[in-house]
Amino acid sequence: MQHPAEGGLLNDRIILITGAARGIGASVARSCAANGATVILLDKQIKLLETVYDQIEQAGNPTPAIYPLDLKGASEPDYQQLATTITDNFGRLDAVVHCAATLGQLAPVEHQDTKTWLETLHINLTAAVLLSKACLPLLKQQQSSQLIFTTDTHSHTAYWGAYGISKAAIEAFAAQLRDELEAQGRVAVHCVNPGTVKTELFARAFPATDPSALPEADDIAPQYLALLCESDHRQTT
Repeated sequence: MQHPAEGGLLNDRIILITGAARGIGASVARSCAANGATVILLDKQIKLLETVYDQIEQAGNPTPAIYPLDLKGASEPDYQQLATTITDNFGRLDAVVHCAATLGQLAPVEHQDTKTWLETLHINLTAAVLLSKACLPLLKQQQSSQLIFTTDTHSHTAYWGAYGISKAAIEAFAAQLRDELEAQGRVAVHCVNPGTVKTELFARAFPATDPSALPEADDIAPQYLALLCESDHRQTT
């Protein structure tokens, strides 16, 4: 896959990015902004969101927007309010990039804490489904728009608990949604598996592993950017 260079490839695009406070989400946000998009930064960590906001502004890119939201406690009305706010402030939405995730508990199934299990599924799966559902009417208004989900190689790995299950379910949801939207030809649905990346989530999962040889989040952002810049939105990964 060829990665586009920075420029105006996403001029006038409005792109919502979840998990935008740090890691891959923050890198994707900076990359999209560097290519002319106005990005909506969604996360619960306001101070970190403000840092990403400042980085984008200081680089001379389009002024982003911050939308603080804790996915753990969010429900369907919260996502409907998000869609309404986007409509009122921007009048359009061209893409949603799902980068938000929580690791949950790495343990055998029989030792999984039920509360943690449910919270992990809610943040990684249910939130992505409800947010996508709320934004679909906006996305369908564009001639070509995109939904991008982040998956993981550990979706079928032992001990990865609700995190692994949620990522496998996201792949299934994306496939289902892709089939439903294919005939309409307006909203493309993609999955990106970034592999092993030097992020806080990796550090939590592998605290004894030296991450120095791993790719940085900034090295992964071009994978998302290439999809957002595709001219033929019917092709999927």
